[in-house]
Amino acid sequence: MHHPTLRRGFAAIAAAAAFTLFQPVASRAADVQWDVSLPWGPTEFHSTNAQTFAEEVKAVTGGAVEMTIHTGGALGIKANESLRAVEDGAVPMAEYAAFQNVGEIPLLGVESIPFLISDYSDLAALMKIVRPVWEAELQKRGQKVLYVVPWPSQNFFTKTPVATLDDLKGVRMRTYDRVTADMVTRLGMVALQMNNPDIVPALASGKLDAVMTSGTTAVAQKYWEFLKHAYNTNHMWASNLMVVNLDEWNRLDPKQQKMIEATAHKLEPRFWEISKAEHAKRMDELRANGMTVEPASDALKTAMRQATASMEGEFVKANPAAAPLLDAYHKAVGH
Repeated sequence: MHHPTLRRGFAAIAAAAAFTLFQPVASRAADVQWDVSLPWGPTEFHSTNAQTFAEEVKAVTGGAVEMTIHTGGALGIKANESLRAVEDGAVPMAEYAAFQNVGEIPLLGVESIPFLISDYSDLAALMKIVRPVWEAELQKRGQKVLYVVPWPSQNFFTKTPVATLDDLKGVRMRTYDRVTADMVTRLGMVALQMNNPDIVPALASGKLDAVMTSGTTAVAQKYWEFLKHAYNTNHMWASNLMVVNLDEWNRLDPKQQKMIEATAHKLEPRFWEISKAEHAKRMDELRANGMTVEPASDALKTAMRQATASMEGEFVKANPAAAPLLDAYHKAVGH
């Protein structure tokens, strides 16, 4: 069931987007013009990837399909509302993190199960198994997946040093979703679930003591102004999905559809390589700006694994459709 106020809000966004869409432009008007909503900041690599995709689509379609990238939630659509916004037609396209929309499709949270995935190789193996299921579920919700690209390794960013679990007791930690909130609570912290644009105001006001995220977001939001320490915990992985509303997609002719699919297929591996390079690059930037960057201690990692050991089983119990997917994944990676 959709909330009436949320639907009215999306209708207003759609009307504003439509007004922008049909303003005259200096060059020849495109046959199709799509606004693309992204919650990430303009300098984050997912945003620049999206811009690259838009430029290449415009080129291969001879200017017939034009995508305008709106970063930082500029269209008024939050990360955890993006799936529904595309479904409702409030915006033709959007990119969102899968796990931030688990309220709509619970299986989108499978990669945020703590310590399920160790590295990009594991993640690629999981994607081969779960992506077709995600795509089928999203098709039921009126959208088509064009590409999927992960965030880099995850970290804890804190004000004070963290050596053991005791150092995290009572810390107010930003979380992403129900799974990460559960993990944080088990570790003795206070979970505060929030989207990217809300983090800096919460740090500035003192509402928040610590953040879990990638180095990409930490640099984009200048965490060194509020936090002093970065620990690579690698506790979960997260992927973003670039999607398009199916009604909009079906208005394209088959030749245009094939061109766009081919462009996404060509660029996705390149975007994964950009993601792989991000972690070291951004950790260096955090060091250059005065933050202490180090691996999580063995004691902390052991305590985190012990505290979250039952969460995969609990995820499967809540989402039985995940069982065969996870069984296939464990067989594929050998752990």
